[in-house]
Amino acid sequence: MRRAEITRKTAETNITVDLNLDGTGQYDCQTGVGFFDHMLDQLARHAMIDLTVRAEGDLHIDDHHTVEDTGIAIGAALASALDDKRGIRRYGDCLLPMDDALVRAALDLSGRPFLICNLDLPTPKIGSFDTELVREFFQAFATHGGITLHIDRLHGFNSHHIAEATFKAVARALRMAIEPDPRRSDAIPSTKGSL
Repeated sequence: MRRAEITRKTAETNITVDLNLDGTGQYDCQTGVGFFDHMLDQLARHAMIDLTVRAEGDLHIDDHHTVEDTGIAIGAALASALDDKRGIRRYGDCLLPMDDALVRAALDLSGRPFLICNLDLPTPKIGSFDTELVREFFQAFATHGGITLHIDRLHGFNSHHIAEATFKAVARALRMAIEPDPRRSDAIPSTKGSL
């Protein structure tokens, strides 16, 4: 089973992530940051991974450390669960509409982390959530998951819709990339022989 559990404990946060790549989209995410929990639920549901997150962070300061460190832990769990990446499709993309928002995500589980994130969310907050933390999450996730990740907002004026479309688009692209390739189930998806 392609599953991993990661615990990350620092002076700022204490986070445990349990991730199952062959799940059914079940989620139980409790970070203390309501909007962020909602986004993690979207990630799990639309990637069809089972995801449990427990995070305690220094929320009396702000949400930054909790969001970033959760991204680190989920990325690390993804990399661990993928192991040598044998038999996966490797690449995924999605063009996702949500009301006024249209977001494109494309990713490569290459082992070479890189993030291009063109979202330009129009408001600094979604409720009490700092919108700049959307990028911070995906930076941490891509870096520790070994993912080349491109995200582009093509349309949108509502920050909530743009952020949610982003998590859903990345989730759908991830679902495609982690799926077993029925034509090459025993092969590393690279001419190099390793990723």
